[in-house]
Amino acid sequence: MALIDNQTWTLVPRPPDVAVVDSRWTYAIKDEDPPRYKSRFCAKGFSQRYGINYEETYAPVVTPETLRVLFAVAAHRKYQIHGMDAVTAFLNSVLKETIYVKQAEGFVDPEHPDWVYLLNKALYGLKQSTFE
Repeated sequence: MALIDNQTWTLVPRPPDVAVVDSRWTYAIKDEDPPRYKSRFCAKGFSQRYGINYEETYAPVVTPETLRVLFAVAAHRKYQIHGMDAVTAFLNSVLKETIYVKQAEGFVDPEHPDWVYLLNKALYGLKQSTFE
């Protein structure tokens, strides 16, 4: 699982008086032949409160306008363009804040069921993530 391979979190005892973000699994069936079943572990970012769980938001995405400018500059200077797909790039995003998330349903540590994940890297659904 990419989340474990990327060391996205550390399982720690739940600190007292700390807001813990809830979590959930999302599921999708890709319309292919044969169909692909996908799942994603997400934070319920809508439960985060400004000033408590985060101070600012940032979405590391590119806009179509930015791509058009880059392609125009590349064409003018006769640069070669190479494409790639970084499937788990989001999971490499470093967090500035300390964020705790509830353990994933179905993956609760039997020895520490009340512990929480201390996020080391971004998780889908959070209000914030930053690239450094």
